Amino acid sequence: MKSLCIILVALSIVSCQNQGKEDVNKAKQASIDSMKVEINKQRVIDSMKTEMANLKEQQQVEQQKVESQKVVVVHQQAENGTATSTTTTTKKKKGWSATAKGAVIGAGVGAATGAIVSKRKGEGAIIGGLAGAALGTGTGAVIDSKKKKE
Repeated sequence: MKSLCIILVALSIVSCQNQGKEDVNKAKQASIDSMKVEINKQRVIDSMKTEMANLKEQQQVEQQKVESQKVVVVHQQAENGTATSTTTTTKKKKGWSATAKGAVIGAGVGAATGAIVSKRKGEGAIIGGLAGAALGTGTGAVIDSKKKKE
């Protein structure tokens, strides 16, 4: 009986030590997984910041182009002494519509989110990109219609 108690105590101590190692390994893996998710989120945020910086840069370049275009006014003296004037203006180039911007941004965010959330990364990215593009297009169309009303 005494030997049986010693064996049981020894087995319980050994099993508790193994359980502790498994818990530590699970905690390490959970920490690693959460770090991976945070890294992926940061990548998405960084890519969106880069995209927004590129859009701002493009807008500044377009604005500089518009400012550099000049209006030319020519005054000509007619034979009978009256003055005539001719004015030529250049049209302002249109940039991206809100619908197009919404579609592009929505597709990017949707694809990144779909890839992060889905177990099948490629399939999730495709589905997320399509869904994001659809939502972005709809949102952009609403913004365009509001601008036309103003």
